[in-house]
Amino acid sequence: MSVTASPPAVRSFCITRSAKIVSRPRVVMAVRSNTISAASILTKLQKDCATPLPVLRHVSDAMADDMRAGLATEDGSDLKMILSYVDALPTGNEKGLFYALDLGGTNFRVLRVQLGGKEERVISTEFEQVSIPPELMFGTSEELFDFIASGLAKFAQKEGGKFHLQQGRTRETGFTFSFPVKQTSIDSGILIKWTKGFAVSGTAGKDVVACLNEAMKRQELDMRVSALVNDAVGTLAGARYWDDDVMVAVILGTGTNACYVERIDAIPKLQGPSSKSGRTIVNTEWGAFSNGLPLTEFDREMDAESINPHEQIFEKTISGMYLGEIVRRVLLRMAEGAELFGHSVPEELLMPFALRTPDICAMQQDTSKDLEEVGLILYDVVGVNSCTNARKVVIDVCDTIAKRGGRLAGAGIVGILQKMEHNSKGLIFGKRTVVAMDGGLYEHYPQYRRYLQEAVTELLGPEISRNIVIEHSKDGSGIGAALLAATNSKYGHDF
Repeated sequence: MSVTASPPAVRSFCITRSAKIVSRPRVVMAVRSNTISAASILTKLQKDCATPLPVLRHVSDAMADDMRAGLATEDGSDLKMILSYVDALPTGNEKGLFYALDLGGTNFRVLRVQLGGKEERVISTEFEQVSIPPELMFGTSEELFDFIASGLAKFAQKEGGKFHLQQGRTRETGFTFSFPVKQTSIDSGILIKWTKGFAVSGTAGKDVVACLNEAMKRQELDMRVSALVNDAVGTLAGARYWDDDVMVAVILGTGTNACYVERIDAIPKLQGPSSKSGRTIVNTEWGAFSNGLPLTEFDREMDAESINPHEQIFEKTISGMYLGEIVRRVLLRMAEGAELFGHSVPEELLMPFALRTPDICAMQQDTSKDLEEVGLILYDVVGVNSCTNARKVVIDVCDTIAKRGGRLAGAGIVGILQKMEHNSKGLIFGKRTVVAMDGGLYEHYPQYRRYLQEAVTELLGPEISRNIVIEHSKDGSGIGAALLAATNSKYGHDF
């Protein structure tokens, strides 16, 4: 993914309903001449964002087609369809002590889990989160990985109580690494580039697992990486441990991605030996999808001004990083061209990404008659004084953008399921199939979640959609990485 999928927390507003907005000085700009109404801007927005069934069907069919093209050849599609080399998923038989390390941003998380097999399952878990000093984000590869290995070593030293390593065994860890890598095996991957504010020298073009293993050796930590995964693959593995019907995992947080279980004989571009199970997990990198999406002038402007124009269009339409920004751009147009908030425009409303997706989510939860909470959020976040009618328009804008995002995400899920069904002839739609969801956008935004489910039901119909279970799997990627470390430390596991 182009941005981290860490979940955005919904903002907490502790002001009571009786609270009054106290006017305070704001830097403002005069609005342009009033040439268009807010209602006409809203009507055009709703028209351009509309996702009727034919649009959803086109998106789901195009997603399935792009998946096939990406599986056929490298660079055959916008979807990279990256092989994860995970050809064995947790079965519940796993036993022993396993670790996980999750590096995806300015913090890293370490976790350990004691597994007890079918009878006891997860006996105990512990985790810690460590902040990465800013200077290490611009330091050398050795400095960064030494710091991470040191944190992992300190965590391992606290091992005790219900956690015990089997005699004669080396500790094993799963490594969730949410930066662009070209994976070469289940336990190796070449870093393509650092993102998310990291500019570490000496790592690009190197195997990140080798970097970590060498750092652990320097720290005299008796541990090795046995599985390298991204957060979507980790989520699928974590959910599959509890439910054998899980076949797809989707991350909907700040960023977005999806992965699914694919048959080896449906991957023409696969070179080398096939898996023992005949299946593997494919990482779609679906944020890059762009075929037939209903886009507005606000989407195109935001894309043109982004750090990656013409890229990650699906992500820019459905993920938490961008929904609030699209709403801000619409409100700015209404403020400048239709005087939605009076004769001036607060400076805050001019700032890109000033309005975040947690803000628009919180506004949509306001059910009061005067939408007072909406007024408080608008004033606190973007400096806007608003009347009740303006707040109603704001809610309509928020709902329009959230509805499009949720319904398009649902169409993408159906596209993946259609691709799987085409290959398996009844093994997906003809039985219970679970899609594991993780990420703060899906977890915290009930309207978005509802629109997603409605789109899936519309596309599949009431009978088939009863077999498709969309299930939240909170923080599944961490334990999923540890479970994949367990699965890949022994032989004979099967799907």
